[in-house]
Amino acid sequence: MNKHGKKYASIASKIDKNKKYSVDEAIEFIKSNPSAKFDESFEISMNLGVDPRKSDQNIRGTVSLPHGTGKSVRVLVFAKTPKDKEALDAGADYAGLEEYVEKIKSGWADVDVVVATPDVMGEVGKLGRVLGPRGLMPNPKVGTVTFDVAKAVEELKAGKIEYRVDKSGNIAGAVGKCTFSAEALKDNVSLFYETILKSRPSSAKGKYIRNVYVSSTMGPSLNIDESSFKVS
Repeated sequence: MNKHGKKYASIASKIDKNKKYSVDEAIEFIKSNPSAKFDESFEISMNLGVDPRKSDQNIRGTVSLPHGTGKSVRVLVFAKTPKDKEALDAGADYAGLEEYVEKIKSGWADVDVVVATPDVMGEVGKLGRVLGPRGLMPNPKVGTVTFDVAKAVEELKAGKIEYRVDKSGNIAGAVGKCTFSAEALKDNVSLFYETILKSRPSSAKGKYIRNVYVSSTMGPSLNIDESSFKVS
């Protein structure tokens, strides 16, 4: 069992566990009570009333955060010429085919996102044992299998993130840095919430969003009043 430190305990003692905080209150609290010396991510987690074992309730997708994530995203694009050059011109960190197939086979995977053009997925698919467990396998459902590699790279660099419900019905995302302005954090976290809200499967029964929490990377979480999100 993990034991939290004194700083975590001190911050947690200020949180009323029986209260649902507004988004504004939670952001102000987290920004005023840093849990670490580094610039922590601002995170949201949601428990959904879905059964991920059912294909139509296995919620997965992407959202482009209006203010980005604050993180530098390393992108690898599997593509043949001239698509590899297009990817590099758009800001990809690495692009090519045979060279990177061999590097990954040898254990290299120093990237955050992998994109591939459809015509090379036969080769990329052979790397499933390496890319799959790391969550790096390109997937057309989230826009990482595409011939429009320039657009894909630009969106990823600008703050497009992927989300996916886990086997317990939880979904989470890092939606910025705690040093972002309060308004920027509210914009990002509200859009993430709204995106999940609109992803409700028609077959889901009962309450869809059961609980919403926000926290910093290393800090305690606060339960959020859903009515306080800025939803369009």
